[in-house]
Amino acid sequence: MKYIQAEYSGPLNGTVHIPGAKNSSLALLAAACLADNIVTLEGIPLIDDVRIIAEIGRDIGLKLQQDGGQVIIDPRWIHSSVIDPGKASSYRASYYFAGSLLSKFGKVTIGLPGGDDFVSRPIDQHIKVFKALGAQVHLFKDYYVVEAAELKGADIFFDTITSGATINAMLAAVRAKGRTNLHNAAMDPEVCDTANFLNRLGARIYGAGTEHIRIEGVSYLDGGTHTVIPDRLIAGAFLMAAGLHGGQVTVMDVIPEHLGSCLAKLQEIGMYVECGDNHITAYGTNSLKATRIRTGMYPSFATDLQQPMTALLLQAKGKSIVTDRIYPKRLAHVAQLRRLGAEIELRQESAFITGGRPLQGGWVHASDVRAGTCLLMAGLAAEGYTYITGVEHIERGYEDVIGSFRSIGAKLSMHELSAQEHLDQIRESQ
Repeated sequence: MKYIQAEYSGPLNGTVHIPGAKNSSLALLAAACLADNIVTLEGIPLIDDVRIIAEIGRDIGLKLQQDGGQVIIDPRWIHSSVIDPGKASSYRASYYFAGSLLSKFGKVTIGLPGGDDFVSRPIDQHIKVFKALGAQVHLFKDYYVVEAAELKGADIFFDTITSGATINAMLAAVRAKGRTNLHNAAMDPEVCDTANFLNRLGARIYGAGTEHIRIEGVSYLDGGTHTVIPDRLIAGAFLMAAGLHGGQVTVMDVIPEHLGSCLAKLQEIGMYVECGDNHITAYGTNSLKATRIRTGMYPSFATDLQQPMTALLLQAKGKSIVTDRIYPKRLAHVAQLRRLGAEIELRQESAFITGGRPLQGGWVHASDVRAGTCLLMAGLAAEGYTYITGVEHIERGYEDVIGSFRSIGAKLSMHELSAQEHLDQIRESQ
């Protein structure tokens, strides 16, 4: 079993080039199945979720060739719409294959979504979309089947704002007959990126980035080339890292407008931020202020950023409150931070943080991608050594987490834990 060793690193300084967005890439790779010709995607990160998609693609006949960040996809050879339930359940965004394959095959069988465990990743809004467009959905223990003789445009009102279901609705509706109107749609940059990609292939999607999206169905989508947007969530975490001990970090190849709420919070707690056309520099100070954060759907403060922000607020003297009502169970990192000496109290969906207390290294476990980022940051600020297990979760979202953090002066290294050492570590934690 792998683990990451983090050591107190002092101020972090340097430049990080931000890769393509994981959440956007997963949607784009599935969306490419809708095309009737070869598609080239640029900037796709080399992460575990993408590797799983490549395996799924090979199973169904999708020809996919990856060279660095460039992925060439030929969907003309897809011969099956049955997705291996085990592979589909290993990552959350597998549900995009239902939307992208339904119009071509009329029936899709796919495992229930997995990925980060936040207790429940409901797909009720996805099911609502499929049914509204004329499909039948059959749920089984480990998989579900979506089938439709024909998809027809419809008016769809989402009960809650959901990026995943908004994207899936676009995928399913883009080749449906007639017009589809999405109301209360998500406005995330990843939604816009998917719409821009599909429009490049010949789709007719209007209003992406607003609460109302209109899709005029088309019968054919050509091939084309598209570059994925940069990962705003990785960029936000590195900017926060600058605040751990008064460092200076520049993130390159970003779209500053995508990080508006994050940058506002960093300035609110006492950091300085400078934005260019495609870069942002954050300057830390030694007098961070406590604050309150409530996560929300874009453009509000992202749920994916509350975990690394918690690590930063441990350095801010006073009492901070972080509330996450999108995924209230996305607070598993709190128990791990306590093992390093953090003073945090959980009350329902809120974490009450007493900052300015010294942290001491120890063993912790990352239960998801962003929790891993949080624990890495806490380990870099703690005295002594911090050992982080659950590396497989971190690698789902980072192409080279060690190299990226080292580029700004972080003292990190990857190690292997023997089976006996693993058992000893488990006993010690109980």
